[in-house]
Amino acid sequence: MTTAAGPADFHPTHVVPREGLPAWEEPDVSRPTAALDPFLPVRLLSRRGEWGEVLCANGWSAWVDGRLLVPVPEPPPAGGRPRLRAEDPLPLLARTAEALERYRRAAGELASEGAEAQAFRSATRGLRAGIVIEGESVWLYEEASGRWMYGDGTGLVTYAVDAGPGAPAQPPQQPQPSAPEPSEPEPVEAGPAGSGRAEQAAGHEPTRIVTPPEDGGR
Repeated sequence: MTTAAGPADFHPTHVVPREGLPAWEEPDVSRPTAALDPFLPVRLLSRRGEWGEVLCANGWSAWVDGRLLVPVPEPPPAGGRPRLRAEDPLPLLARTAEALERYRRAAGELASEGAEAQAFRSATRGLRAGIVIEGESVWLYEEASGRWMYGDGTGLVTYAVDAGPGAPAQPPQQPQPSAPEPSEPEPVEAGPAGSGRAEQAAGHEPTRIVTPPEDGGR
């Protein structure tokens, strides 16, 4: 937590979302500080991965989850309307469509007679996508930053995140190998007297092999 310029030099770039934001003194979850109020104007000073260093109007600064900050409109051009700084939805839409198409092809091959389950797992390993469409509204999942984006066809803004700032990336789950079927224990031969081999394997006195006399014991 630091102090910087006063209100006269303060020009906000973002607003805290309606739920408010947890804050930290450093980009470290073990050093929390006072949370930021909903709709508080802040200025984004720097980014460090998912972390964002923000400055408040009173000169107080802290680190927050920069993905959740809401951009404020840019100053309007002369005689024009303010332009929201929203992300272009087309690249994320293209990546989502590509992931969906890869899964569709793999599922189609799995449904055919010659496909194998292992080939399907290999073709879909690492795929992750999310999309919800309702009329003009769309929600897209961006795996690189671990966030859901909302858009109306003209731009995307952060809607939610799946983990806090600085959380380690979750690797895609790999299929677990099936457990081998139990096999019959191998027979243990009786060792010579005093060897202890059979006692260790069976837990009892070794079986004594008796050779019958040739005359059948008569």
